[in-house]
Amino acid sequence: MLNFVWLEDFRTLAATGNFSRAAEERHMTQPAFSRRVRALEEWLGAELFDRSTQPARLTEVGEWFRGVADELLARVLRVPGEARIVAESSSETLRIASTHALSFTFLPRWLRGLESTTALGPVQLVSDVLQRCEALMLQSKVQFVLAHAHPQAPGALDVETYLSALIGQDTLVPLSAPNRQGKPQHRLAARAGAAVPVLGYTAESGLGRIVRAVVGRRLEPSALRAAFTAHLASVLRTMALDGRGVAWLPYTLVEDDIAAGRLVAAGDEGWNIPLEVRLYRHRAPAGSAAEAFWRGAAG
Repeated sequence: MLNFVWLEDFRTLAATGNFSRAAEERHMTQPAFSRRVRALEEWLGAELFDRSTQPARLTEVGEWFRGVADELLARVLRVPGEARIVAESSSETLRIASTHALSFTFLPRWLRGLESTTALGPVQLVSDVLQRCEALMLQSKVQFVLAHAHPQAPGALDVETYLSALIGQDTLVPLSAPNRQGKPQHRLAARAGAAVPVLGYTAESGLGRIVRAVVGRRLEPSALRAAFTAHLASVLRTMALDGRGVAWLPYTLVEDDIAAGRLVAAGDEGWNIPLEVRLYRHRAPAGSAAEAFWRGAAG
């Protein structure tokens, strides 16, 4: 019977051609590694490596089996996710991953509006940074991802394997706390002047990905000073309110602060970044509750 660890042994040896090095990478002795490779060849009934050369080379059968091994291992990795899909085909629970900023603001209002036309069952929400939300979708641990999006900053779900629906609009606005005259304490300028303290997002933040893609080239390093970095827009909002610098914040998160004058624009409208709010799902069919939810959300 085929032992799937043999497939990883085969791929490692095919990549190196060296039994000693491959054995080290597989954390075992060379004799034990060689026995496992030989066991795979005996199971297949054909030699996979020409051992008369250094490094060892794949035989014709070995070249063919390389594609077979990759396909088998990829299939095994998909099995848990597919099993969850089958198990959830009759489940009424919706599993949604949403970025933090949208979880706090957009999502509750949007769900209330959706409930007026679509019957929703229980909702299981995971709130995290975009990178981790994308990972949950890639691992089939959630059915939907809700996130900000911009055409200039495509993410892991902006590929043919996944579908997305535009369900809202937002804007990233560079904001600063006001001074006594109601003007921004820190202001972005077209020309370099005094260094502007910037409150930035970490690499795993979807909003940070968008800011860097859209306005990153316009920001001269000599005119900026990285004052603080975080992956949560809510944290950057708090720092901006404290007068620590300029932060690009989603309007849906700070509209009350803007209306009350607690935060003011740190630049003209040319610095604003229009955003889409998108709902992502896998292209493959989902359970009846998930499909009904998608039809209601996507219109």
